[in-house]
Amino acid sequence: MEPSRRSFLANAMIMAAGAVAYRSLNAATAFADTGPDRYGALVPDPDGIMDLPRGFSYKIISRAGAPMSDGLRTPLAHDGMAAFPDPTNPGRCILVCNHELGGASSEEGGPFETDALGDIPPELVYDFDDEGRPLAGGTTTLVYDIATRQPVSERLSLSGTAKNCAGGPTPRGTWLTCEETELMPGQGVGKPHGFVFEVPALPSGAPAAPVPLTDMGRFRHEATVTDPVTGIVYLTEDQGDGLIYRFLPNAPDRLSEGGRLQTLAILGWNSADLRNWYEDRGTVTVGQTLQTRWVDLEDVTAPEGDLRVRGAAAGAAIFARGEGMCFASGAEGPEIYFACTNGGPAYLGQIWCYRPSGWEGKSSEGGSPGTLELVYESKAQTDLDMCDNIVAAPGGYLVICEDGSEDQYLRILDREGRIAPLARNAMLERSEFCGACFSPDGSTMFVNIQKPGLTLAVTGPW
Repeated sequence: MEPSRRSFLANAMIMAAGAVAYRSLNAATAFADTGPDRYGALVPDPDGIMDLPRGFSYKIISRAGAPMSDGLRTPLAHDGMAAFPDPTNPGRCILVCNHELGGASSEEGGPFETDALGDIPPELVYDFDDEGRPLAGGTTTLVYDIATRQPVSERLSLSGTAKNCAGGPTPRGTWLTCEETELMPGQGVGKPHGFVFEVPALPSGAPAAPVPLTDMGRFRHEATVTDPVTGIVYLTEDQGDGLIYRFLPNAPDRLSEGGRLQTLAILGWNSADLRNWYEDRGTVTVGQTLQTRWVDLEDVTAPEGDLRVRGAAAGAAIFARGEGMCFASGAEGPEIYFACTNGGPAYLGQIWCYRPSGWEGKSSEGGSPGTLELVYESKAQTDLDMCDNIVAAPGGYLVICEDGSEDQYLRILDREGRIAPLARNAMLERSEFCGACFSPDGSTMFVNIQKPGLTLAVTGPW
């Protein structure tokens, strides 16, 4: 008999090498029983950066425009991010951070002050604009000393991509960075965009080879989750009529060898509209569970950028701007949470949970399908104002980054559906929080404020 997927759960943390990068995610096995207001009220920050509960403090460890260790400047628009253990020093961790920039580096606040690449070979720059200037998007890698709370080094680790928004860590100690764009040659760039790239989390911060993982599809990618046991990659799409995808790799440790892309559908409800915007199209209530199926996709790099349209026509479920995504271990097995930024009748956001089948990705999956549950749906801006990046915290809850129209908060959501503020952006610009993640030992939360471009390390009684 083929072994059950859930029977491998207990061994997920015994995987070699890169699996340790998942400890900060998998440690949040289930939401704690205590309420979301466990940390108390927020205390105004006298420096006007970030309000936190009493007992917590932050330190700015990366700032846009500052010189990096490689002589380049830290790019603007810090976004999705993950923390990995440093295999050369157990007291340090490695942060790989996206920068959501799309134009020429010398114009958009990218790492290059001019058209000069410094020590970066041109072959390690994915693309250039029509005037031969490297595109500004990509990733930086920052080595951080947890004990001293000091950054050790910061370097450019992927360059020449566009609109690197979110992504996700893999069990191999790599970061999947996602382009949230569908730019094509003739639109100011030299190559097609809308792909996922893999960046090793190296303490040296050496630039990664810019190889697009084309079998993961060409669309407005947002975030990914890689199941540490099966190697299946789940992906969100930041479109008002976006889909949820999964990628079945031919070789889980070598994503560049390709695989099969599928999209999520609901059993018995073809082309289900799960945005809850239109009553005549059907709605889902909080706590409702739906059985799922997966639809194969063809021509996944089509230049027309119509993958989601063809997927919906084939029966895929439609979501409202799928953004943040994270992995957690529930009482009965793995759970994959994802945020839909403007889902719900108030257009303020939804949190969904997909629970994979015990036979996920296998031929017998249909006999015991995965399920999808609407976990939370915001009714007021004061509760949750447009959820974006999310992460499972060591304390047993979700941390949600807001990208709303008013004050920007980090929110806590517990298993009972209770929500409370964890932090507030106290800066005048009120830019979005993004990239929330935890150090491998769970002692430090890292989070970005996209504008003016800051990474903060937050410590406290997590």
